Parts: sequence; structure tokens; C-alpha cells
Amino acid sequence: MLSLRLAALNIDGVLLNDTFSPVIRHFVVSRGGVYTAELERSVFSQPQHIAGELLAAAVGGGMTGPEALAAYFEDRAAHTDRHPVTVTPGTRELLHRLREAGLRTVCYGGLGKDHFDRHLGQYADLFDGPGYVCTNDIRPGLKEITEDVFGLRPEQALFVDDVARVAVAARELGTAFVGHPSADAHSHQRAFMREAGVRHVISGLDALDDGLLHRIDREVGAGTFWDPAPSAAEQDVLA
Repeated sequence: MLSLRLAALNIDGVLLNDTFSPVIRHFVVSRGGVYTAELERSVFSQPQHIAGELLAAAVGGGMTGPEALAAYFEDRAAHTDRHPVTVTPGTRELLHRLREAGLRTVCYGGLGKDHFDRHLGQYADLFDGPGYVCTNDIRPGLKEITEDVFGLRPEQALFVDDVARVAVAARELGTAFVGHPSADAHSHQRAFMREAGVRHVISGLDALDDGLLHRIDREVGAGTFWDPAPSAAEQDVLA
């Protein structure tokens, strides 16, 4: 790699299966709310206290934000009893591929490190630095992970995430981004990524191969990874 030094991989939706999108939709619909693209846009990759307030409002405001958040996690626990958390196929191979390309690797997400330890602890030796960074208090956390944790410039990092809000933050920083949107039938993230100008969207981790890694590295080095001007639709992702 000529430009990239770090690959930061989101945990839920990238290295682990998506156990958030279907639960958020179920939370809203089962309580009489209407699940819309704009609701999804506003809730995903928010700090938990903000997400709780938005979910409470989406179901009519009969709950406080903390009550909605607690009920959401109860729903998620029931969901994962039926649909257990699993490691995404190709995770080990991707981690080895990134390290062989000379990149340091780190995992990040909105839950505590115990979530990483429980589900990805067997791969802990394939991650660098703290191994896992909880971003709940620093959403989306790109600048903090790149600069504060690893001492790198934004353009030296590649983030892989399933949420378009993170892509918009990456673009603002000049950080490389690969989208891995949910395959859930009700998810709007793939469309949001198109709106945000994301060039590289993958459906499986094996697609992030040596060829794509080197292409991204060349685009970053040439300053052509992102188009020069964001669209109005892209700006709405952070609204």
C-alpha cells in the first residue's frame, strides 16, 4: 500500500451479521409506528441515547428515550435468541488479507468491548492497537479512531461500514470508505450509499480482495477517491 495504513472494520453488519436493522423495524412496526426511509436515516449510527429518543418519537411518544432504548434491547435479545449472532463468512480471510497488504486493522462499533470479545475474540490476534473501539460516545468516530488512537491522517485509513451516515463522514474527512449494506429486504442503506456517492459497495467480504484494495489505495493517492462536490441528497444523510 502506498497511501493506506489502517483498515477499520465495523462489527455489526460487517464482521458480524446484521442484528440491528430488522430489530429496529420490528420495534417501530410492532408498536404501531410507520417505518420509513427517513426514520432509518435518522436512527442508524447514532449514539444510543439519541436513538432511544428517536425510537420513542417514532412510536407515538408514549415512552421516554431510555424506556424505548431498554425495550429495543429486550427486542434484540429475543431476536438473537431466534437468529443468533454469527461471524460473517470470509472474516478470517479478510483479516489475513489486510495484514498481508501491510495494513493495521481495528474493529469498532456502538456496543461495549465485551460484545467484541464474545463474538470475535478468537480473532483478537489479527487486530492492532486496542483491537476494538466503542464509538457510542464519539459517533461516527472516524477522526478519533484514525488520529487519536492510531496517530494517522484521515487519508491513511479505510473504513468498511454498513451505514451511509459513516460514508458521508468519511467523505468530509477525505477518508476511504467501502460500503457493506445490509441485505435485509427493508434496508435503505444501499440506496443511501448511492446518494452519498459511494463508489465501492460490496455484498460479501471476499469482494474486498487484493485488486480492490490496491485500486482504493491508488485512488486515495491520486486524490480521486471521492468526487469533488457532494450532492444535496448526500447532505440529507446527516440531517
